[in-house]
Amino acid sequence: MDGFRSHCTNRLDAKGRVSIPAAFRAVLTRDGFEGLYVYPSIESEALDCGGNALVQEIDELLSRFPPYSEERIMFSTALIGTSEILRVDAEGRVILTEGLKDFAGIASEVTFVGKGSKFQIWEPSRFRAHLEEARVRVRNFQKELGSRYVAPESPPPRPHGARE
Repeated sequence: MDGFRSHCTNRLDAKGRVSIPAAFRAVLTRDGFEGLYVYPSIESEALDCGGNALVQEIDELLSRFPPYSEERIMFSTALIGTSEILRVDAEGRVILTEGLKDFAGIASEVTFVGKGSKFQIWEPSRFRAHLEEARVRVRNFQKELGSRYVAPESPPPRPHGARE
């Protein structure tokens, strides 16, 4: 299975390193990116992380905007201009810079959250609050969609014994 899935919480060690979950490291290895591409998320107080797939997704997004357009300038500033490429050591650990930790409110633990082509790094209590909000909103979406959902039409039943 490709993509980042699931979540887990790990502690930063005394030197400030944190182990990337093995399943996430396997995705990064298959992806072939040297290191870890990281930037402050534009959607939440977390860090967006990934490799070539994430970089390609950003490049594709930017290519939809005309060169020098305000949208392209703003997105490229947020997604490229604030990015860092972190070195992953032989044991699969990274050191988060102070700027990244400050943005995400990270002190001693982080929660890794898979999101398909990328994953996020959260301060655990912020993630729990975000997850609870997401669950409430998904329940509301489900209720809205449920009242508007129309099942696909099926062909009318054939009379008994009728041939195709």
